[in-house]
Amino acid sequence: MMRKGGAGSAACHETSRSSAPPAGVAESEWRDWGWQMRHRIRTADALREWIDPTPREIAAIAALAERFRFVITPYFASLMDPEDPDCPIRRQVVPSPDELGDPAGLADPLDEVAHSPVKNVIRVYPDRIAFCVNNECALYCRYCLRKRMVGEAGWRMQKRELEIALDWIARTPEIRDVLLTGGDPLVFSDARLEWLLKRLRAIPHVELIRLGTRLPVTLPFRVTEALCSMLERFHPIWLNTHFNHPKELTPDAAEACDRLLRAGIPVGNQSVLLKGVNDDPGVMKALCEGLVRMRVRPYYVYQAQLLEGTAHFRVAIEDGVSLFKGMRGRTTGFAIPRYVLDTPHGKVPLDHPFAKGRDGDDFVVEAWDGTIWREPNPR
Repeated sequence: MMRKGGAGSAACHETSRSSAPPAGVAESEWRDWGWQMRHRIRTADALREWIDPTPREIAAIAALAERFRFVITPYFASLMDPEDPDCPIRRQVVPSPDELGDPAGLADPLDEVAHSPVKNVIRVYPDRIAFCVNNECALYCRYCLRKRMVGEAGWRMQKRELEIALDWIARTPEIRDVLLTGGDPLVFSDARLEWLLKRLRAIPHVELIRLGTRLPVTLPFRVTEALCSMLERFHPIWLNTHFNHPKELTPDAAEACDRLLRAGIPVGNQSVLLKGVNDDPGVMKALCEGLVRMRVRPYYVYQAQLLEGTAHFRVAIEDGVSLFKGMRGRTTGFAIPRYVLDTPHGKVPLDHPFAKGRDGDDFVVEAWDGTIWREPNPR
């Protein structure tokens, strides 16, 4: 029987309810992150147990099967409206035929491969790196920046390849800040993640370790007391997660963030501005204020990248600037995230003096090193 979800997209401004297991699933199983990973949704038939997929969604699942498979945790599926294809949770993870109509989209818009001194290490800045330690996530977001690598065997990191990357970090004394990302580092077992953190902490010039993970949002049961007890032995550890909509701010997610905070791990949030998900001023304000209530700092909101299959998600930069300008004076200052554009030359704040404005169909910005970047931004 199809499981019924919460309110539709028109009523999604408030913090969501707790998730609950479907009939026949024990609460202990539902809250076991291993059970959630083993029972992820991967087929149209499995999806029908949670929502009533439209013919367009079913067609997209088949059409996109070889390009970017879909994977959804039961927990996140329980937040979807089963009857509304415009549900902001559903739009993020269920395939859409719109993904096939994006001639301008690029596989690697940030040119990450060119910035990789060794496999899955991305160096854009002199003193910090993004270390893609795996290519697996709890679920696959339809707008994923690294959809070229997520779930693809060629991007998987064997232990030998992790060792090569760690050796490169040890030989590069300028690197003081290491972001573990992927994929998602929290998909690792506690033991494998502990091994990686020990190796990094043995490198004297690595001062800061950051975790980039969406699991507090998509699979909050992964954030166990045991995980947090292990992480706090390797401070300073910082963590950024990725809530996009108020409906994701469930009590389960709040509990996961609270565990991290009590372990002394600052938690920030990095959203992506997505059409039909959070480009409404009321939705964005509710998201940011809900995060603050959870003691999670709204840190960045990214302009959606010129990424293949995502034209239906992209918002004009001027509209994003207007949205965040409208939040000033209407909510707590630290509840307003910084709106940024990621480029092959690093992140650029979309405000003065970095944002230069529109030139034809491009938006012109200046990166940290003085490089001028022209981002396609059709009217």
